[in-house]
Amino acid sequence: EGNILEKLFVIDGNSILNRAFYGTMSRSRLMKTTDGTYTNAVFGFLAVLFKELDEAKPEYLVVSFDVKAPTKRHELYKDYKGTRKGMPDELASQMPLIKKVLTAMNIKIIEKEGYEADDILGTLAKFGESQGLKVILLTGDRDSFQLATDKTIIRIPHTKQGKTETEDFDRNKILEVYGVEPKALIEVKGLMGDASDNIPGVSGIGEKTALGLIKEFGTIDNIYKNIDEGNISIRGKTKEKLVEGKDMAFLSRTLGTINVESPIEKNLEDFKYREWNREEVLKVFQELRFNRYIEKFNLLENAPQNEEKDLKELFEIKKVDLD
Repeated sequence: EGNILEKLFVIDGNSILNRAFYGTMSRSRLMKTTDGTYTNAVFGFLAVLFKELDEAKPEYLVVSFDVKAPTKRHELYKDYKGTRKGMPDELASQMPLIKKVLTAMNIKIIEKEGYEADDILGTLAKFGESQGLKVILLTGDRDSFQLATDKTIIRIPHTKQGKTETEDFDRNKILEVYGVEPKALIEVKGLMGDASDNIPGVSGIGEKTALGLIKEFGTIDNIYKNIDEGNISIRGKTKEKLVEGKDMAFLSRTLGTINVESPIEKNLEDFKYREWNREEVLKVFQELRFNRYIEKFNLLENAPQNEEKDLKELFEIKKVDLD
């Protein structure tokens, strides 16, 4: 099996941190250290990260974050993401902490003012493929489905009976679920919009109609070409809505298109998943009271207060000898 591709694993930092924050909220109160620092999102994020690294074993790893600054999309449409509430302070205060942890782990962080995490994911996916890698994008954001190919997988986490499971979407899975190529989902979004990002779409056109139209005509341009040419398969209320919402259809498609040419530094060597700076990681985990992770990774191995563990290991060795 000599041709197994090396993997580039890219994590949508905001999306996964967000999920971790709300996913661990139900436990009556948020985790925090003795001085009142909230840590639940960081703890949950790391739980997901460790599980994924364990399963995927990627050679390259990047975490991307949004930068709090207007993007090109806001310039085009001032209400873009206008319905989103800001981050609660309990979550916002954990942003610098997760970056501190990732830095101690020597994990590459990429963020770029004016670009969203999605754009960085898309740009890295394209880059990874050009380097002959298999790409896995871990994100809770289905907008990224447009990036799926035979080599790029969108991995979506979801909670099932309290456990986080993931589902993988590659090109074939998208075709199976939606009946169109991944790129065509950009056209679909132009028509149906996206409430979560406050992308308007064509008023009154839902997913079913949008998918039907794109399956038949392929692109928004082609739909309007057919309307102009009097194609009678677009008629009645649908035609009225489309004619009325034409500008919004094109604007929404632009807003919903992930920029795979974001101006970020792309150096594969920088993305290598390396050994941690164990001392730094231990320090941060101690600050955050993450004893479970300190134990999991034997971070106290060289620390003097660990005689108990040495005895246990001695015992394990003895046992092996006896067998």
